[in-house]
Amino acid sequence: MSSAVMSPIGTLMSRLAIAASLGAVSQNAFAEYGLNMPQGVTELSKEVYDLHMLVFYVCCAIGVVVFGAMIYSVFAHRKSKGAKAANFHHSTAVEIVWTIIPFVILIALALPAAKTLVKMENTRGAEMSIKITGYQWKWQYEHVGEGVSYYSTLTQESNYARQTGADVDLTQVENYLLDVDNALVIPSDTKIRLLLTAADVIHAWWVPDFAVKKDAIPGYINETWVKVDKPGVYRGQCAELCGRDHGFMPIVVIVKTPEEYQQWLSEQKAQQASLSSATHVALAQ
Repeated sequence: MSSAVMSPIGTLMSRLAIAASLGAVSQNAFAEYGLNMPQGVTELSKEVYDLHMLVFYVCCAIGVVVFGAMIYSVFAHRKSKGAKAANFHHSTAVEIVWTIIPFVILIALALPAAKTLVKMENTRGAEMSIKITGYQWKWQYEHVGEGVSYYSTLTQESNYARQTGADVDLTQVENYLLDVDNALVIPSDTKIRLLLTAADVIHAWWVPDFAVKKDAIPGYINETWVKVDKPGVYRGQCAELCGRDHGFMPIVVIVKTPEEYQQWLSEQKAQQASLSSATHVALAQ
């Protein structure tokens, strides 16, 4: 093959190699710019990320082999070089090879994926439970067995800014459409079982940093779990089209240390007990 033919092929392969190496080095940077999924803050989210990258690299390798062979064939066997079409019917050996190779690849990818999927559904050993109910268009969180329950809706600032005709610079609204009045509060380093349902239509509770996305279905309880490694504030959204304001029911989770969580829980119990007493007095009058 002449250098004129080898040059563009060599250049293409070199660029593919550079792109692959940059991708391996800059995964975290890409995630920050939204070009990749986040690694998250849970054991499961890290496993999901690793599976995602494994499949990505396998697909890249397949693409390089397949398209490399195609590009080589186009240049090396073109008519101007005197190439003539082969005259054959079929090759049993080739058919066996291109059947076995994809089968092996799929099995190799399916085994770790199945292991992670099984782990996602395993809520055994949970240290606490939280019931999550979806409404149009808000969430209700109930700390099971603790007597603490509250609703979580879009903040008034974001709600006003989204209205037609609102004279608001959206770039100046902090966490626009991703902030709520009452965030879900949970402790870190604690396995928490999440019980999801809905009161009207199907919703979906989704927090990317947790690798948790579960449908909330009326009349049905879905289960999942989460164990967050470190305290912080994590955001998500409803991921199921649930009506005209579907885009305005965000999710905010505040993860506290176990000690801070217990203090918060005690304060919530006191506040809700006081509110309940005041309500009973008002009704009695």
